[in-house]
Amino acid sequence: MQMLFFLCGMLTVAFVVCITMYLVIKGIPAVLTIGPAEFLLGIHWQPVDNEPEFGILPFILTSIYGTAGAVLCGVPIGLITAVFLAKSAPPRLALIIRSAVQLLAGIPSVVYGLTGMIVLVPWIRNIFSLPSGATLLAAIVVLTIMILPSIISVAESSLKAVPKEYEEGSLALGATELESYWRVTVPAAKQGILTAIVLGVGRAVGEAMAILMVAGNVANLPNLFSPVRFLTTALAAEMSYAAVGSLHREALFSIGLVLFLFIVMLNVLLRLSAVIEED
Repeated sequence: MQMLFFLCGMLTVAFVVCITMYLVIKGIPAVLTIGPAEFLLGIHWQPVDNEPEFGILPFILTSIYGTAGAVLCGVPIGLITAVFLAKSAPPRLALIIRSAVQLLAGIPSVVYGLTGMIVLVPWIRNIFSLPSGATLLAAIVVLTIMILPSIISVAESSLKAVPKEYEEGSLALGATELESYWRVTVPAAKQGILTAIVLGVGRAVGEAMAILMVAGNVANLPNLFSPVRFLTTALAAEMSYAAVGSLHREALFSIGLVLFLFIVMLNVLLRLSAVIEED
């Protein structure tokens, strides 16, 4: 059984290595052909023009802003909900909320996108008097809702795993229950909470279908009230008609490589921050 577990673990590592090698092999040639500076810092994406341009800076900035906005909105909501469920919610109410969270986790991305397109996009258009409600703001709202189940479930489990003695000692020293929750239990569960944030960030960065339906899918520099295109939506929207063997298709693989490196960097930074805090 020990060998079986070892082989399963190595198989997982092999999958990651194979995906990395494939993206590097398929993505590097286009970057070298276009030029790294022009590809990463160019602001025009016009792959089918007579003089094609392959600048993905708008996609990169949009993905960063969209992910950051979703995390800034979703993490506080998710963490507060997790603390409430783990520590102070009445059992029946906690059961209802957990069921709702599980339902959110099971809803397909296309349903989020369809709901956002029918409800959220017209609402934003009317409230802010915009030509189109398919904007970065709509994408951030949808992503915030989509990352909540991951954050709430993992954070709640981490909070429940903290020994009761920590809170009892805090209460014995004169702290209130609320102070004990936020100054003792939450810091003690920071590793699990960090894992929840990593899962939420991964979901936000990798989402494509729902964002494609609510963000407008236009290669603009990011603005909260304008249509935008993410790295993921660029791949989803154009891979179907990019000719096999063309520079356009190779550039899309390069976008996939950039997206992969983006996710790796986020995970490394979050892990490093956790290690620094422990030291």
